[in-house]
Amino acid sequence: MSLIEVKHLRKTFETDVRRTGRFATLRSLIKPEKREMVAVEDISFSIEKGESVAYLGPNGAGKSTTIKMLTGILEPSGGTIEVAGLVPHKSRKQSSYQIGVVFGQRSQLLFDLPVKDSFDLLRYMYSISWDNYHRNLREFAEVLEVEHLLNRPVRTLSLGQRMRCEILASLLHEPDILFLDEPTIGLDVVAKERIRAFIQKINQEKGVTLLLTTHDMHDIERLCHRTMIIDKGRLIYDGTLQHIRDHFATERQIKATFEETWLAEAAASLFKGYEVITQVEERMLKISYDQHQIDTSTLLKHLLEKTQPRDLTMQDENIDALISRIYREGISGPSLGSHPKSEGVVIR
Repeated sequence: MSLIEVKHLRKTFETDVRRTGRFATLRSLIKPEKREMVAVEDISFSIEKGESVAYLGPNGAGKSTTIKMLTGILEPSGGTIEVAGLVPHKSRKQSSYQIGVVFGQRSQLLFDLPVKDSFDLLRYMYSISWDNYHRNLREFAEVLEVEHLLNRPVRTLSLGQRMRCEILASLLHEPDILFLDEPTIGLDVVAKERIRAFIQKINQEKGVTLLLTTHDMHDIERLCHRTMIIDKGRLIYDGTLQHIRDHFATERQIKATFEETWLAEAAASLFKGYEVITQVEERMLKISYDQHQIDTSTLLKHLLEKTQPRDLTMQDENIDALISRIYREGISGPSLGSHPKSEGVVIR
């Protein structure tokens, strides 16, 4: 059995319907009207031990709701979940020993106390032996570079310092699975890179299974071998980032630099009649086109036969822009693979 097994998962919430008109408040008190809101609808997936998986989607898609069900914070409205052989909401205490959780916008550290006091409390809660506790604390504190922060109150830490301490806290009891809900949100470049390097290390060297939600594509490219995309509560894609690039990226751009601006403008005029968009910026000609409609070799051959550029570069559609477009437009078309972990599959 997989380490995480999710089948036909569903979660709904009841919300009050706001009424308008005369005596609306009184009518709402006497006979309130409820509406069902679907947060997660019929999601199924499995994750094997040691995998690193990105769980993506626009705000409100159902990512955090899924994480909360996987950790036992919320009870599903339908479907089944097993995490490390346990049903999280039925076995929260036992399940907590198998998982670590980091919520980027919530803290498990005690705000007014020194960082180490929170770690000591976690040692007691998880019944960690003194030897294991001191070994893990020393090892993780050194790699995350937080030794000098252990005696400082949490309220005095910067966001990046606190997030490193949060990740350390989630790993003290040596969990098999680490759930990371936007762990690098609001951090500077240096802090993000330090945290990414550490997360990659524990995945590769200790075999900790990762499930990561984030809006930062650099997190995904650095850390995750598999990507799942959720939209409006439904899983719409399960596969690799490379598969997304190969099958959904449409725009490619050729950049040609010339000795003079007029040479770039003359080169642009050669592409009239082609289904491309040309743009000249000083001495650079940019040719944008749909790579599924026009062969790159055709454009390059035409350009090099008629001109002599100083430099040529090609650039595929930025992964940030590509994922944003998928959020806006969804994924359409036939299934694009048979094995979601190695290739990619569109899920409807």
